[in-house]
Amino acid sequence: MKRPKLKKASKRLSCAKRFKILKKVREHHRKVRKEAKKSGIRRKAKKDIGVPNSAPFKEEVLREAEQKKQELEELREKNRLAKQKERAEKRKQETDGTAADAEPKSKKAKKEEKAKAQKQARAAVAKKKSTKKFRCSELNKVIEAADVIVEVLDARDPLGCRCPQLEEAVLKHGGKKRLLLVLNKIDLVPKDNLEKWLEYLQVECPTLVFKSTTCLQDRTVLEKKQRDASGLMDHSRAGLTFGRDSLMQTLNDLAGKECSDGMLKVGVVGFPNVGKSSIINSLKGIRVCCAGVQRGMTRCMQEVHISKKVKMIDSPAIVAAPSNSGEKLALRSLRVEEEEESPAEAARVLLKQCTQEHIMLQYNVPDYRNSLEFLTFLAKKRGYLQKGALPNVEQAAAVFLGDWTGAKLSYYSKTPERRGLPPHLTNAMVTEMHRGLNMGRIHMANEQIIKRVRCPNQAFSICFSSKGLTAGLLRVSEIPEEKVVTEEDISEQTQDMEGTKEVKTPDSERTLPQQTVQQESMCKQIKGMAQPVSVNTDLLEAQRNNDDAYDFSTDFV
Repeated sequence: MKRPKLKKASKRLSCAKRFKILKKVREHHRKVRKEAKKSGIRRKAKKDIGVPNSAPFKEEVLREAEQKKQELEELREKNRLAKQKERAEKRKQETDGTAADAEPKSKKAKKEEKAKAQKQARAAVAKKKSTKKFRCSELNKVIEAADVIVEVLDARDPLGCRCPQLEEAVLKHGGKKRLLLVLNKIDLVPKDNLEKWLEYLQVECPTLVFKSTTCLQDRTVLEKKQRDASGLMDHSRAGLTFGRDSLMQTLNDLAGKECSDGMLKVGVVGFPNVGKSSIINSLKGIRVCCAGVQRGMTRCMQEVHISKKVKMIDSPAIVAAPSNSGEKLALRSLRVEEEEESPAEAARVLLKQCTQEHIMLQYNVPDYRNSLEFLTFLAKKRGYLQKGALPNVEQAAAVFLGDWTGAKLSYYSKTPERRGLPPHLTNAMVTEMHRGLNMGRIHMANEQIIKRVRCPNQAFSICFSSKGLTAGLLRVSEIPEEKVVTEEDISEQTQDMEGTKEVKTPDSERTLPQQTVQQESMCKQIKGMAQPVSVNTDLLEAQRNNDDAYDFSTDFV
């Protein structure tokens, strides 16, 4: 019983309880002795009677026994001294530190080294998979393995998401591979614009509309069943999926006609952030592929079984050709991802292609004269500030680019005037692509989906001028060698630059040599890869610099 104001309960017992316990123990011991006596078990070992006097050679036997006993004692003493000497040497090595390398490493050190080696191996594999050549080779594997190629297009800029080199590589097989276009993110464009783009694309290739869910959390079928059984259904706008039944019905029809024996392999391809993995997750109903706003999350091909007849193959993004214009690369943030262009420069290129009034209404900022002023207003409005309450333009530009590539911002591009088929398509190819498909049912399904989906108003969307098809690289030999900057290179270049800097003396106020200035700019550029560059964009700074400062050392009275 625990008494008040005491940390521990008392262990004292009453006399009756203590005597009762002793009595029980005695009874138990008596019972054990009785059972041992019945079974013939003796607790005490028999005493060695020794060598009897009547035995022959008794003295010799006793002498041999005594000699063996002495040998065992000597061996035991020798082992004890050897261990003591070994411990003394080990203690001396630890104190002196001379034989630290020869000393056997502890288990903890070995475990840390093993974990470090595994981490370096994983980093090397991830570095290899992130290269353009590896992504291009994985994309070619998907094209060769698939029976049907689904090219995913962003409904906000369908023409800019099409790759003529990819379509040409699929259609050159002479009807052995099918090509389908899927307009994703249809909930981010006005309905009138969506219907025009659908009519424009269906003339060239079978096109289906799709709206994928962006908030799937279940990673297994069991988790999905448990969520359905609990009645927790996500009816939000982000959790709804449109176009799943239409796309699955089309793929099942193709599987029944062309792959009656085996499964139909469907490769999903496209540029970054068009929603390839999100479409596969929506068709499966669980999160089987990694998807997000970050570009390049899918680095290798991944097979996903959708049904008994259909198997989807996720692929890395198409590598854009460097010959594309800056407007095409800025929309997908490709140069920013490769660190060839700053986010502020990419934002400036994007703002040139948009209507200023639409940008002001979308981001709720006042009238601006240039891109730098717009980013300043956006940084102040969102609270992106640096030290000294200065607006962080680089962070605001990164957020602005993320809105354009992610599934958040509502903008649209106008359909161009039709001037015939593109150079990589012919009338025979178009007829072959439409063969075997129930186009009437596809048209009807697209119309029903457009009626059901909730689209934004055209007055509150940003009008964007598209720059046409985006060229891509499908041959590994066409991709230039990538120069990877390591930490050792950065440290070496920084040390060389610090050694070549000249000291500026008050006697000679000359500017630095041209070579030193170039090295300093290169050093700043290398350091800028690790952290964003801070830019002073205070609009009142110039006015403050022009004011004359008050000199407290002068008496003006």
